[in-house]
Amino acid sequence: MPVRVTESSTPSQVSGTNSGDTSPPACTLLSVGQTFSGTQNVSSLQKEEAWRVNVRIQGCDLEYGYLCGTMEALNVPMADTPVVTFWEGEIVDTKNYTFYTGKWEASPEDDKRHWTKFPSFSPLLSQVEVDGGKSLDLSNYPYIFMRWKEQYFVNVGTDCGLTIAGFYYVCFSCSDGSISGFYYDPNSRFLYFFMSISEA
Repeated sequence: MPVRVTESSTPSQVSGTNSGDTSPPACTLLSVGQTFSGTQNVSSLQKEEAWRVNVRIQGCDLEYGYLCGTMEALNVPMADTPVVTFWEGEIVDTKNYTFYTGKWEASPEDDKRHWTKFPSFSPLLSQVEVDGGKSLDLSNYPYIFMRWKEQYFVNVGTDCGLTIAGFYYVCFSCSDGSISGFYYDPNSRFLYFFMSISEA
């Protein structure tokens, strides 16, 4: 099932050189206690599914490019109860983390393939191809790019039929609090997971 990602504002001009402060913009919508709700579309060779998801931010430290929270997946076909996972995130700030993952079996080619699914990433691509985006100044960019890696199941066992081996490429809009994400797991039977959530 093709999924169209819609993002409401046009990206602003991004400087090609780093001005020193590379932290993402301060964003009140991305703060501890903030909740988001939406859907996660899952596509495999056999079928397509849509799960409702709720996300809660439980920790956020922009200086270190870190955030964490929980994700609750509802109406998951193989689970009798909502499935809750705890995740930790890396904020792409070019100081702590770049657009290149460097772990979790993700190559630079995998990274570029996933980041380019976000229209707001397009103005950044040429510089990312040069140096992973290290010289970009993202401090005034209206989007925050992140990776979310689920660490463990909170309320079910690992035999629940789901995997948390992969991670999400995430784009957060500072203007409206919407979040889009694509799941990557080279060993998954799913072709893709797409997540679209907004402030609850």
